[in-house]
Amino acid sequence: MSSARKTEAGMKAVALGEAGLGTLDISRPEPRRGEVLIRVRAAGVTPTELLWAPTTKGREGMPRPFPVIPGHEFSGEIISVGEDVSGVAPGDEVYGMNDWYSQGTQAEFCTAPAAWIAPKPVTIDHATAAVIPISALTAWQGLIGRCNLSAGQHVLIHGAAGGVGLFAVQIARWRGARVTATASAHNLDFVRILGADEVVDYRASRFELVVLKADVVFDTVGGETLVRSRDVLKPEGRLVTIAAGEERPGNAEFFIVEPDRGQLIEVAGLIDRNVLRAFVDGRFTLGDPRAAYGHKPRHGKAVFQID
Repeated sequence: MSSARKTEAGMKAVALGEAGLGTLDISRPEPRRGEVLIRVRAAGVTPTELLWAPTTKGREGMPRPFPVIPGHEFSGEIISVGEDVSGVAPGDEVYGMNDWYSQGTQAEFCTAPAAWIAPKPVTIDHATAAVIPISALTAWQGLIGRCNLSAGQHVLIHGAAGGVGLFAVQIARWRGARVTATASAHNLDFVRILGADEVVDYRASRFELVVLKADVVFDTVGGETLVRSRDVLKPEGRLVTIAAGEERPGNAEFFIVEPDRGQLIEVAGLIDRNVLRAFVDGRFTLGDPRAAYGHKPRHGKAVFQID
């Protein structure tokens, strides 16, 4: 696929089609009941998303028609609202998520349920806000929602420099937990800055020799790392993972992030008070989707910057 001139009623969008990933001009969406239309200023990039089932299959498992617009987190402004929408208005700067099975956010415009957006943090730009929703909510829902992590507990976080892991370290620190984190050697100092009390180079050391009787393990890696993690938990400890498609030990709880306006508001407040920090690693235009999806962030997440 190649770029085409944008028509008055259309928009430029990253699109996945029969010929692969490219940039198209397609019709601009309209908000349905309960939705808002967003002028997207930036959209986060999750490279593995192109392999997720909802990218190519609908809720009933049938193939989705091409072209499919990927991406489901954004920052931008409300342009218009659908029926039965209250509490938000055109001109509001917001960030949030939209439905996994809808056309995505990597476009000049997208729609999203009004209940899935929140006011954008005021102290950061749109590009930085766009890398927050999926990663921060995943960390929040794993550590607080499922594990009720509290002050004085010991948490082990795998993949601590990744998009989700870096928020997990910061949220655990904010909750007053003792944090042990695994990362590669070149990210150890970064993870320390985030607030980890102990860091483990997963290539050089086995975390089982460092961690004993953890209250919580938060896993973003899967595989052997996940299996070995069950042995470092207290008998009543909790093991949660976001690694899909992996064989999991019986005590591991897998979950998928859910949009939550209230949590987005809380996260925005923590961002604005400098309790949490977000990190953009790579900024791309809609005209360069292959580079964006091929980018390997050192830490944080890449974005499509549209404004």
